[in-house]
Formats: sequence, C-alpha cells, structure tokens
Amino acid sequence: MARDTLDVGSTNRHTVTGLRVFPRYLAPAKREDILRRAAQIAWVTTKHFGPFALRTARQGGRAAVRTMRPDAFARPLRLTFEELGTTFMKFGQLVASSPGIFGDDIAAEFRGCLDTGPAVPFDDVRHIVESELGMPLEEAFASFEREPIGRASIAVVHKAILQDGSEVAVKVLRPGIEHSVSIDMDLFEPLLQIVARTTGEFFAGQLLQMLDGFRMQLGEELDLRNERRAIEHMAELLQIVDLPLVVVPQTYAELSGARVLTMEFFDGIAVDDLARIEAYGFDPSPVVTQTVKGFLLTTIRWGFFHGDVHAGNLLLLHDGRLGVIDWGIIGRLDEDSHTFFRKSVEAGLGDEAAWDDIAAMASKIYGPLIAELGMTDDELTQFMRMMMQPLLTQPFGQVSLVDILNAPQRLVAETRGLEAEKMTLRGVLKRWREQRKLRLLAEDEGIVDSDFERGMFLLSKALMYFERYGKMYMADQALFEDEEFFRTALSAEEDASTSRTG
Repeated sequence: MARDTLDVGSTNRHTVTGLRVFPRYLAPAKREDILRRAAQIAWVTTKHFGPFALRTARQGGRAAVRTMRPDAFARPLRLTFEELGTTFMKFGQLVASSPGIFGDDIAAEFRGCLDTGPAVPFDDVRHIVESELGMPLEEAFASFEREPIGRASIAVVHKAILQDGSEVAVKVLRPGIEHSVSIDMDLFEPLLQIVARTTGEFFAGQLLQMLDGFRMQLGEELDLRNERRAIEHMAELLQIVDLPLVVVPQTYAELSGARVLTMEFFDGIAVDDLARIEAYGFDPSPVVTQTVKGFLLTTIRWGFFHGDVHAGNLLLLHDGRLGVIDWGIIGRLDEDSHTFFRKSVEAGLGDEAAWDDIAAMASKIYGPLIAELGMTDDELTQFMRMMMQPLLTQPFGQVSLVDILNAPQRLVAETRGLEAEKMTLRGVLKRWREQRKLRLLAEDEGIVDSDFERGMFLLSKALMYFERYGKMYMADQALFEDEEFFRTALSAEEDASTSRTG
C-alpha cells in the first residue's frame, strides 16, 4: 500500500505563534523497491528470529512463549532493527526511550539504538552540505572534521569551526533517507505482525499501537528547518521565563537548510552519566530540577515541549548549565490536551473544582471508551481523582506520571478483563485493530482529534523520561512542591491563549 506522504495531514498544523512545523513530502516508493526491501526484511528477520522460533517450538510452542522471560525476544528484535537500519533503528530508539511501557530490561536492550548508526562516506556528506548551502565546504567553514561525532538513524553530526572561530555541530541528513523511510513505512506494519506471531507477546501489540504516532513524528524530523525553528522558538521562550540554568544552542540560518542544520557545539555529559558527572565537582540536582520545571512550564503555558528528552539530549555543561539539544521531535498540544494537562496541574495544587473539569475532559476525549463503562459523572470524577491525586502529591521519585495520562484506558482494559501480560497473540492483534477502527471512527465523527493523540503520545513519552530523572535527582521532592512556580505558570492565561493558533 503505497503512500504519497507519511500520514501527517493537516491535523499536525496546530502550532504556537512564531513556530512553523511542516512535514516533509515523501514520494511514493516504486513497487520493485518495495519488493526488494521486503525480501531483505524477510531474510534478516528469519536469520535473527529463526533460532528463537525453533527453540520455542522444541520447548512446547506457545505454551513455552507464555512462560519465558518477557524480554527473551528483545535481543533478536534489536539485532533485526540494527541490521535493517534507518527507520527500524529510529523505532528502536522509541523502545529504548520507553521503559515505562516496555520495562527497564527491554528498554536497556535497545539503548544502543539511541546513538548508533552506520557511517556515511565523507564525500556524500560534503555533497549534501555544499548542495544545501550553495557554497564550497571550505567557504562555509574554516575546518570540518571528517569523522562524525554522532551517528544516529536519520542523520550524522560533524564538528566544525566557522570562519570567525566559533565551534559548531553540523547535522546532516543521511543520503536517500526520504526514499528509505517511504519504503520502510509501507513494510513496517507487516513486519511487526510477523514478530507478534513469532513471539506471541504483548510487546508486539504495543509496538503496533505506537506505529501511527511514529509516522507523524518522522514526517517532521526529515526536514531540519523544523528543528531549527523549534530551537529558535525555545530560545525566545527562555527570554520570557526565569530559567537561567537551561540553554539551547544558537543556530546559524545562513548555514542551514532542509537537509543541513548548523548550530552551536555543546561540550557536555549526558544527564544520566553519574560517574562522569561526579568528576565535575558540583551537584547536578538543581540543574535537573530546573530543567524539569522548564519542561512543565512551557507545556503549561504554551502547550509546547521537547518531545525526545532522553539523557543523550540533556547535556550537563562544564559551566553548570544544562544544554538541551536535538529538537527534531517537538510536542504541540491541541486545545483539548492542553486544557487536560493544565487542569491536572490545578488539581495537583489543590483546586477541588478541577476534578470535575478533568472528568468532563476525559469523557469528551475518550467518549467511545468511557461510554462502555456505564459510569455516572460523579463516578467518573471519583475514579479520576482516585487515580491521579496520589500521583500528583507523592514525592517525585515515587510518581508514575504516565499513569495520569493512561488512567481512562487502564480502567477500560480492566473492565474488559484484559491483562496485558497474559493477552494471547490473537487478543493483541484484535485489540489493536479494534482500537485503530474506533479511533478512526471517532475522528470522522469529531469525537477524538488526532492532534490530541499525537500530542499525548509525545507527552507520555517525555514524562516517562522525567519520571526516571525524578527518581535519580528529585526523589524526595513532590511534583508540585514549588507551588508558587506552578501557580505563576497557570496564571499566564493571556500568554497561553494568545500564543496558540489553529
């Protein structure tokens, strides 16, 4: 099933004033290219999952699958993703960054996907940079290192020095990446269904459910102009708020384009590298605390946030500040999801009336799911309060923030008698298909907006990271311990309303 574009559509154009995000157009893949890639995928999958399938068959087939360790299939899947590269490695990053969904062991298995990718010949890098900037490499830069300092799934990063002596990082999209992604997205869903049949695990069903959000994400990442505008927008917001320890890199528009992004080089250490941070000789907790506050502040006031805050994108700098890099994935909450988030903060600060509003929003957003529960308005309000209040008031290190956003789905699952860890393969696939049909129907009827799904998908993912950082650096602090800070953020109604379009 060829696609003219990634499924991003007009629904992704809700934005914040001053920030334009537009997904890259992807030409449909040729049939012969799809068949060739499908053959490669089949071979690589068979190579890595063949021994796994034979071993489980000898041990009793599906009965053996149900009793094996939940992460037993993670290694062959990670090896499959690594060999297939590109889009598959990008999806592996999503698994690595979601321990709250997949568990710590599985996320750790995929951690190598966060900063690993094949090399790109320097001649190809030079050609892309020169073609994009319209000038020789030597004219644009005083020096340009041949070996990359970063190799990710869709881009490589080289260190360079400008003619004025400034150190910069130059991000360059991989050659042919748009074509590769166009092919892979047509084949990704069938591959995941094959994996599901092999493993019989709920893990595969979770991957399938995340696929639509992944399509939307990639459409924006493949144009580096989106990332440059996001960095510049955040820099403007940091001029408005009081967060002196948080910084984003300066960008150079004249040395950037759709496939090249030149920005200030940050020399720092990943925020979770405790051993190296200790050598800095200062306590990183205040820096991380301010970063978490900054994330929540921009989300509360403008519905705007960094959508990929894994540790590699949060760098503790030598001067005691924290540099936030890699703004290829950003979240923009639509009106409903923004209101839901703000009301959750109000409830956490003790506003009793907010609970009724939260229940009303949940009913509006998850109407088709809530309806089948047969709950009264009062019962729904009490349920939301029971689920969320402890999470909003406990010390940060004890909080599971994702539960706040997933409470309605969890209740529906329990009502249906579903147990994620014990679901059969047939149940996994059936549930995924039902949810997809229900979501599409709800969108057609105007009940559920895909803007909400996309925004909450990225917000849930980001909050999973901050849950981890909370346990590392803020274990004894309640989420809303600094009430004055959050009340000030909430009081900026004019900013929140006038800074939104769509």
